[in-house]
Amino acid sequence: MPATKFHCIADARRLARRRMPRMMYDFVDGAVGRERAARRNRAALAKIQLQPRVLNDTTGRELGKAFLGEQHGLPFGIAPMGMCNLAWPDADRILAAAAARHRIPVCLSTAASTALEDAHRQAGGRAWFQLYVSDSADSAWQLVERAEAAGYTHLLLTVDVPQISLRIRDLKNGFKVPFRLGPRQFLDFALHPRWSLETLMRGVPRVMNFASPAAGDFVRNAGRGAATWRFLGQLRGKWRGRLIVKGVLSAPDARRIQQAGADAIYVSNHGGRQLDSAPPAIDSLAGIRAAVGRGYPLIFDSGVRSGEDVVKALALGADFVMLGRPWLYAIGAAGARGPDTLIGILAGEIDVTLAQVGLRRVGDVDETALTAMPPDANAPEQPE
Repeated sequence: MPATKFHCIADARRLARRRMPRMMYDFVDGAVGRERAARRNRAALAKIQLQPRVLNDTTGRELGKAFLGEQHGLPFGIAPMGMCNLAWPDADRILAAAAARHRIPVCLSTAASTALEDAHRQAGGRAWFQLYVSDSADSAWQLVERAEAAGYTHLLLTVDVPQISLRIRDLKNGFKVPFRLGPRQFLDFALHPRWSLETLMRGVPRVMNFASPAAGDFVRNAGRGAATWRFLGQLRGKWRGRLIVKGVLSAPDARRIQQAGADAIYVSNHGGRQLDSAPPAIDSLAGIRAAVGRGYPLIFDSGVRSGEDVVKALALGADFVMLGRPWLYAIGAAGARGPDTLIGILAGEIDVTLAQVGLRRVGDVDETALTAMPPDANAPEQPE
């Protein structure tokens, strides 16, 4: 069996590519169109420079973070990702267990292959629920009621998927939900026996959080256009917990969402998976922070690949950071041990970065951790 130890997210990605079926790896790793938006996310974060400081007392550094009424062990969590159990068997449960152990939030997607009630229990109450709204809002209201009954206190309304994008790798690989097995897929799975055997033992995952858990009720390419300003107002009136709006890149939109009563805004371009010409999410963060003011809670994701990236996002105005693909790279690379290894890597990188910028508490990171001179905006994009 190949080595499964990794020391950074790039290592985990390489191992996952080797150990996962091509179709499943591309489902995780791929993005919209020519994948330029995904590359720009990483390149934009790479250009940001942090300012080293010296002679400050940085002993006893603290990585815990209070956010939206909860005390988290670290300043990052697990972003919502659909159909994780297709990427690797039992991935939803593995992520929920890691969230409980390390006291970080895990966001369960509407398109998850685990029922939202089970995920909340598996995560020890650390789960948040991410809501998609199809062209008809009826099923969304059913999900809101289920989330409340299950004990969820944080609801993420995703608004940047009015229609799911065309992802070229998925089209080439014949990736479909409900899943269909043809000769090409059979060969792909035969070449990855561990994934195939574990999937066979557990059964082919189904999407579990739509109106009915039957796989046939979920059409992956169906429209999700009923998430409107009107729906947001209605949701704010009905949902008594924390309400977060995910997928925001526009400062005017952010200000209007704030005025509508949302408790937090989640700045993201969906990891480059929706609009290939979208700006890097990190480039929108400072403008949104200015629009909503210093005290309003902001979450960030898209392109985060290291603990230094987490610190950069915090310095540019985020209060909390989420990661998506790296969790599935970690599971693909090392199975159930992967998330613990990834958390250790990220925590270590954040800890060292705090020391280098002269800070003891992750909550003290602000714009003073950035260099005064911006990097060259015309520098070429760098491949991962």
